Amino acid sequence: MKLAKFFEAKPGRSINLRKIDPDDTVGFKSKKQALAQLAENKKLLTELQYKLYAESKQSLLVVLQAMDAAGKDGVINHVMAPMNPQGCRVQGFKKPTPEERAHDFLWRVHKHAPKDGEVVIFNRSHYEDVLVVRVHDLAPKKIWSKRYGMINEFEKLLASNNTRIVKFFLHISKEEQLKRFKKRLDDPAKNWKISDSDYAERAYWDKYMDAFEDTISKCSTKHAPWYVIPANHKWFRNLAVSSILVETMRSMKMEIPEPSVDLDEIRKLADAAAEEA
Repeated sequence: MKLAKFFEAKPGRSINLRKIDPDDTVGFKSKKQALAQLAENKKLLTELQYKLYAESKQSLLVVLQAMDAAGKDGVINHVMAPMNPQGCRVQGFKKPTPEERAHDFLWRVHKHAPKDGEVVIFNRSHYEDVLVVRVHDLAPKKIWSKRYGMINEFEKLLASNNTRIVKFFLHISKEEQLKRFKKRLDDPAKNWKISDSDYAERAYWDKYMDAFEDTISKCSTKHAPWYVIPANHKWFRNLAVSSILVETMRSMKMEIPEPSVDLDEIRKLADAAAEEA
């Protein structure tokens, strides 16, 4: 089943997150079935990333955005982990440093864009400047409202340089978030992941939903689509993201390059070396 068509935010259309069920699994009823498909997808992603790296003519940018505890780290661990780190890296974006604040808001992001042959995962991204900045009034509306167009132009620039962009909003319910926070509090191995700000941010849930709706509606484009992934079930979240990545990378039609050396000459050298041994 091709899942991209189910979860893509169609360019030019408004999206209402309140009408999208975070528990949706699109007919997948068995976690066992999903895990089997996920395993196959991870194998395919490994093969596709190898082609991307070898070809070194295109790149892939994966953007992950979500409310806290929705699973950005989980997707990285369970979907991206099989990729060869020689051609895959994760870049996180936290509160801007003084140097970053002294530049335009895209400056700190652009320098981390993928190079040819590379996969880069943004754990949070340039979209923080129309999400957190908006929700917490860190800049006036006349400033942040202009950034949607700037982001679209920025992503268009990357796309023109053969960077494929896919953006995932991991959609969980407010109730599911609270359950996951409790697990972090109860599990000593996960205590480090919880903070008082996690609970404080819940007071802004509706404002965040409004901000995400505008962001996804205004910035889902043909060259950089947004996908809204139901994420209450971690197993389905991982399956959906991995399936869409497989679809995306297959559509890039990477090819293993022809050898740049004379293989016959190298075979002669190899035969000679074998005889000497």
